[in-house]
Amino acid sequence: MTVPDLEPAARRLAALLDGVPDSALDAPTPCSDSSVAVLLDHIMGLTVGLRASARKEPTEAPQASAEHLDPDWRAILPGRLDALVAAWREPGAGEGMTSAGSVELPATAAAAVTLDELVIHGWDLARATGQPYDPDPADVSAIMPFLEEFGSGQGVPGLFGPTVPVPDDAPAFHRALGLSGRDPAWRAPAPTGG
Repeated sequence: MTVPDLEPAARRLAALLDGVPDSALDAPTPCSDSSVAVLLDHIMGLTVGLRASARKEPTEAPQASAEHLDPDWRAILPGRLDALVAAWREPGAGEGMTSAGSVELPATAAAAVTLDELVIHGWDLARATGQPYDPDPADVSAIMPFLEEFGSGQGVPGLFGPTVPVPDDAPAFHRALGLSGRDPAWRAPAPTGG
């Protein structure tokens, strides 16, 4: 297993940021009990933590919160995504063991986790903010083995919710979403009010 190229998924995610108005920060996302602000804070943290994983440095998994989201996230996050891509391109990034949060795992598995986070959370952010999102088929193929191994059944606390059944003939990305505990048909609730 080799380290996937993270750049296409990182670029797709970065391209969504300008389409996230401040008014959307409190909106729900496909991630259970997470607002757009919480999701963005999670993405801000994972770009730092999984960059450290590529470098075999100790990492922590801070709890994401809307209150913790840096007000300059639009300016900071693209650079963090670029740094994440660069770290996983360094010689040796995919060799040996590393850690992600408190979990020890092969570096190639951490790279798969990283790609999965970018692709799935890109969809989460796009869906929550009404933006189109079309992941690279190669990225979807690359995350499927990881999702099939870890994203099935009752889910993995802190990583995936319980599997959402998706027809066998559904598009590959819909199957990936189902394995990650997401309903491919999820839509943001219509605004209410008078």
